[in-house]
Amino acid sequence: MFLKEFFYFSKSDRKIILFVLFIGIIATAAIFGISSITTNREIEEKTDTVVQKKPISSSKNTVLEELEDETLPKAERFYFDPNTATANELFRLGLTEWQIKNIYKYRKKGGIYRKPSDFARLYGMTVEQFKQLEPFIRIKGDYRPASELFKNEEKEAKNTVAPRDTTRYPVKIAEGEQVTLNGADSTTLKRVPGIGSGWARQILAYEKRLGGFVSVEQLREINGFPEECIKFFNIHSPNVRKLNINKLTLNQLRQHPYINFYQAREICDYRKQKGKIQSLNELKLLKEFPAEKIAQLEPYIEY
Repeated sequence: MFLKEFFYFSKSDRKIILFVLFIGIIATAAIFGISSITTNREIEEKTDTVVQKKPISSSKNTVLEELEDETLPKAERFYFDPNTATANELFRLGLTEWQIKNIYKYRKKGGIYRKPSDFARLYGMTVEQFKQLEPFIRIKGDYRPASELFKNEEKEAKNTVAPRDTTRYPVKIAEGEQVTLNGADSTTLKRVPGIGSGWARQILAYEKRLGGFVSVEQLREINGFPEECIKFFNIHSPNVRKLNINKLTLNQLRQHPYINFYQAREICDYRKQKGKIQSLNELKLLKEFPAEKIAQLEPYIEY
């Protein structure tokens, strides 16, 4: 509608209208241009002010490094006890917030740092960080185990020689000394080098079966008896328990180590046939009683 009305104006009117529009466009453009220049100048002035207030160090290469210097505290170095250090002290040492929280949790649960190496186990602790802190760790003696207070007493107790139990562990006799075999008790027998409780029991048991020893050589009749121990024994006035060969039954006779079943039967049969035995020489005619057997039995037989 406007265009139609515009063409109804005369040619001179149209020229005036176009001139006015042209002037308006130029004026508008000039206003916006001046405003933009003013804004840019203000930004530059503000930037210059910031630069003057905070000059960038020549040793810094990035904005990130500059920000790190402003946000992270510089670690201090002073003596501290990780068992009692406050959060503020730990923060000043350069520990992070979460490391400090872990320390507090550990202490709350009863954990104790007894030596610097315990502190090295802190989660997140680096080798470099620990090496820097280690010379400044001072742990009070109150946190040492209480058992350490008695270490010296324990050492003294260990070094103290307890009185020897001569009943269980008798003092051994020296080379050249001897023990009388018959009548010796277990403690006396154990004084012989090489004789312990086991051999002492076997010696006493065999002595009881024999009725007494008449020679130290009889110790060889004990199975496995140590040969080197025989020299430490002697026999003085042997007083053995004797067997009445005319009165004992077959079972009683065979209980002696030197009489077996067949020999006991021969003795009983001989008594039935010949009557009372007056001497062991009467048994020499029997095949179960050779001369060496007669000599072996002689000290233990009575009539």
